[in-house]
Amino acid sequence: MIDLEMPLGKRTLKYRLFEMLPATLSYGAFVLLIVLSLISPLLAAIYLMLIIITLVVKAVGIIYHTVGGYNRLAKAQKINWSQRLKDFQDPAASYDLRQAGHSKEFGAAAHVDNLRLAAADPAAFPKPSDLYHLVIVAAYNESFEVIEPTIRSILNSTYDNDKLVVALAYEERGGEGIERTAARLEKKFGTRFAAFVTIKHPRDLPDEVVGKGGNITYAGKQMEQWFTDKKIDYKNVIVTSLDSDNRPHTTYFDYVAYEYVVHEDRKHLSYQPIALFLNNIWDVPAPMRVVATGNTFWNIISSMRPHVLRNFASHSQPMEALVEMNWWSTRTIVEDGHQYWRSYFYFNGNYNVTPVYVPIYQDAVLDDTYAKTLKAQFIQLRRWMYGASDVAYVGDRLFSSKRNVPFGSGLAAFLTLVDGYVTAASVSIIVAVGAWVPLLINNRAYQDVVAHQLPDVVSTIQQVALVGLVVMVFLAFKMLPPRPERYKRHRSFFMIAQWALMPLTAICYLSAAALYSQGRLFLGKYLVTFDVTKKSTLESRQKLKSAKAEK
Repeated sequence: MIDLEMPLGKRTLKYRLFEMLPATLSYGAFVLLIVLSLISPLLAAIYLMLIIITLVVKAVGIIYHTVGGYNRLAKAQKINWSQRLKDFQDPAASYDLRQAGHSKEFGAAAHVDNLRLAAADPAAFPKPSDLYHLVIVAAYNESFEVIEPTIRSILNSTYDNDKLVVALAYEERGGEGIERTAARLEKKFGTRFAAFVTIKHPRDLPDEVVGKGGNITYAGKQMEQWFTDKKIDYKNVIVTSLDSDNRPHTTYFDYVAYEYVVHEDRKHLSYQPIALFLNNIWDVPAPMRVVATGNTFWNIISSMRPHVLRNFASHSQPMEALVEMNWWSTRTIVEDGHQYWRSYFYFNGNYNVTPVYVPIYQDAVLDDTYAKTLKAQFIQLRRWMYGASDVAYVGDRLFSSKRNVPFGSGLAAFLTLVDGYVTAASVSIIVAVGAWVPLLINNRAYQDVVAHQLPDVVSTIQQVALVGLVVMVFLAFKMLPPRPERYKRHRSFFMIAQWALMPLTAICYLSAAALYSQGRLFLGKYLVTFDVTKKSTLESRQKLKSAKAEK
């Protein structure tokens, strides 16, 4: 059995050097700008322009992928994935029918081709009627008002409820409140699925950090026995992990099952929906709306680049693979992204993430007060940016005599991983203030024409870049859920005006969170506790206010 686990406690020198790499590069980007400004303002200007030119090239790609991803998202949501899946019960008859239809719907041509292949070799394709979905909903201490809509969204999906098994995985450390919520949910939904199981994850189990990975892994292992007792083959089970506030699109489970059926190498795939942070978008403060919408667009963009797509938040994976891999990691607070690398090394590099172009709706950050919400947003991004811990995990295995993945593709994946975290940490700050650094610290910069005009040049480029921002604002407005009746029309204006905060949120949240997490890795001060993001709803906040008023 290959060792897939991250180290706990003392690391080797090689591992520590890789842990220090992201911070070395991110902080080093600032140091290099200062050093070059002192030595030669011209060199500093060239350095800065290379960064900005690279960013502009990436921005063009981002705009292209944003529009393309949005179009695919819109088209895929209109497809009857339930019917497409049912076509594989009798692929030969369905092929004759669909071939004659000449549909121009999203993926119609590929669907007909898949039916042709299935008709020629039916044994190579699982029967849809044999497939089950195990949905593990992870909870800590969230209220009934937060979790109930998630369970209801699973129930209201187009997938056969008798083939849906729901496991509510909750934490013992969540206290009596989550115990009562679990019991209440079991009473309401206990008979509505093939099974509804509540599983309490004990506190302080050995070999675990305090995180979601330990919770859902514990639940997954408990459900192994359930499927064994029911004599259901693991090959016929697809596992989806959801956070407590995640609401899958009605066709999500049919869509995932369809992708599972049509891919021959299905065991080596996972399935990634597009996370849209829109559930409560009208209720959250403006800075959080900008961050949430930015995260939404990043997920849309990522779906258009399958070669670099990674597991994020909620995703699905075959149970057969998860059982072999001993489920998710219990040693990291970012088990979702880390699952990609566990799978990548377990399957000797033969592992990919398949985009699923329907959404899973999630909450934007909203705590009980404005100040707490601002803090909670930073904590959430800090946890996400702690995914830089995977740099050492990948580097240690890739640059090793025991390497079990192709070096060329592994190196490309490693460099992409490093680039992503370094860019998140440093680029926003460099673009915002870098042009002024040579002028502020070296008087000779005023004699150098290039360095002297650098702020004006960068300002012009930023103005041109506003074209891309306009595209994103337009698409963001189109994606908004209907405005709640409790808000007047002027609220819509603020949903547009909020984008003026984008430079501020990029620096104060994304860059700051990335630098913080990378700094901790550099110093060996590891994050070993999953800081749960508060999932408030307007209803739960009103209840809290009422309770305080009664006191």
